Amino acid sequence: MDTRHIQYFMAVYEHLHFTKAAEALGISQPTLSQQIRVLEAELGMPLFDRIGKQVVATEAGKLLHFHGGRMLLAEQDAKIAIRELRSSARGTVRLGVLPSDLDFQLVPLFIHFHSEYPDIQLQAFSTIQILEEVLSNRVDIGIALRTPPDKRLVQIPLLSEPYHLLVHSGSVLADRPSITLRELEQLPIVMYPRGFLGRDLVEKVCREKGGFQLATVMETSTAISLLQLVRAGVGATIQPVSLLKQESMRRDIVAIPISDHAPMRHLELIYGSERYISEAHRQLTKWLIDFFSK
Repeated sequence: MDTRHIQYFMAVYEHLHFTKAAEALGISQPTLSQQIRVLEAELGMPLFDRIGKQVVATEAGKLLHFHGGRMLLAEQDAKIAIRELRSSARGTVRLGVLPSDLDFQLVPLFIHFHSEYPDIQLQAFSTIQILEEVLSNRVDIGIALRTPPDKRLVQIPLLSEPYHLLVHSGSVLADRPSITLRELEQLPIVMYPRGFLGRDLVEKVCREKGGFQLATVMETSTAISLLQLVRAGVGATIQPVSLLKQESMRRDIVAIPISDHAPMRHLELIYGSERYISEAHRQLTKWLIDFFSK
């Protein structure tokens, strides 16, 4: 049922006169009469009785007046909501981020986003399957490890950074200016479980460049818990130094560069190439690019 037909019907119902209704709509009276006949044929019932020059709404016409008014109101509400969404007044932004970056690095940016867009609901998801989440439209924007070019995606390179050995400030290694990859084999290490992107990236370099596998004394799935284990002296961890970007995270922890064959991570921002991106999405994208470029 075309809402244009509903608008024509509502005008006739209001005026109970085809000529006056046609003038109010800015169309000819024959055109209006034809459109009402089309609507009546679609519904299978007459909407008006024409008694001489008088027009009277039938029971079907009265029912359509009630429901048609609600239909036009719903259409108006939808248009207003979409206009508000286009102007970033409301809506939802879904962001997929690797666990290590979501734990604490991006929280200040989320707070800033809320202050600028208080009516936008920001949903941030921790996931290691960011590419799949973006392609399946379960998230709008993703921060992921760099992948080969994909026509389905807009891919914006972010930072590239080496992994460091993070140790407790009281460790015998704390004063070392650097450490070699092979030395990591002999250290008590705390890491993410296998299957996490960061763990698999480090393991690949250790295997291919050092000829060994990491021997972990403990594994946990969050960056915060890894840093807590380092502070407790349970072991060292191999992570991007950006985990220590916040001053509170640097307390009692020293980052030691790996002098040879340091694992590297290359991050990129991704979203669907055919997705509609609102102003709030674009602004969040800009802030994310700025954040990771610092």
